[in-house]
Amino acid sequence: MKVATGGLAYPEQIATPNNLGAVFRSAAALDVDAVLLSPRCADPLYRRSVRVSMGTVFQVPWARLTAWPGGLVSLKDAGFTTAALALSETAQDLDTAAVDGTLLPALDRLALVLGTEGAGLSREAIEACDAVVRIPMSGGVDSLNVAAAAAVAFWHTRPMR
Repeated sequence: MKVATGGLAYPEQIATPNNLGAVFRSAAALDVDAVLLSPRCADPLYRRSVRVSMGTVFQVPWARLTAWPGGLVSLKDAGFTTAALALSETAQDLDTAAVDGTLLPALDRLALVLGTEGAGLSREAIEACDAVVRIPMSGGVDSLNVAAAAAVAFWHTRPMR
């Protein structure tokens, strides 16, 4: 199964090289087409990022965008649906959004926006996105590490072929 051209990950200010490397590894494994980095993300070519990614930072196309959150507007202008993965009162469960029409028509042109460790996504990034989604949790857990959340979201939003 191959994601149609256009599936993107857009991490905002992920500071830990381990987490960024794991996002790249999941992106490669789950057919995300590219990773777009916000201006203050860690360096994917930092030795620890490369090692955790198992070298996939050299496999998955990536670019660092200089405008944040203005890069989200550019993505929307290019025909992408942007979805913020965030803990928000207005967030829709990811499993529901992927099948009810909120994201389904756009799964092959979807940019998943991922938040930084601890603080999550900025208010500006959330407001700039077309949709706000969350991974449903149980057991009293409110969130996952950004790398784990990215893997779940990449898997769950891949277009079925």
